Amino acid sequence: MKIRKARLADALVIADFNCRLAQETESLLLDPATVKRGVRALLNDPAKGIYFVAVEHGVVVGQLLITYEWSDWRNGYFWWIQSVYVAQDYRRAGAFGVMFDHVQQLGKSNRAVCGLRLYVESGNRRAQQVYERFGMSPTHYKIYETSFRRTPRLPPA
Repeated sequence: MKIRKARLADALVIADFNCRLAQETESLLLDPATVKRGVRALLNDPAKGIYFVAVEHGVVVGQLLITYEWSDWRNGYFWWIQSVYVAQDYRRAGAFGVMFDHVQQLGKSNRAVCGLRLYVESGNRRAQQVYERFGMSPTHYKIYETSFRRTPRLPPA
């Protein structure tokens, strides 16, 4: 399995993975056209972030997005890990680990990066256990938001 920076040609699979991610983890129905535009916007503007993809036999099987947050307290950037998704057939096959290790090594080798952060759905215990196995730990922070765009939820199954 190889890890590489995503290219514009990967936009459709990344957008599809993002829609699947929202549905699987939060029962959210994202608008595919909006997600495609958002993915393309990021891929065309590295200041917004960077996607890494896991590729097996020429097929993208996983993704991980890094966005940036400046910390004046640490005089450095936190890299936020977002939009983590691994295709069903490749789960538990090490795809996330390879992507995480790649990003962690890049962050450690970049003096401007002071750490990695991510947020995870509070009820997604399986994902939390994975992140803890990779040395991440919960913080004392809670995330609050005000959303200006409403995303519909799926009815309970």
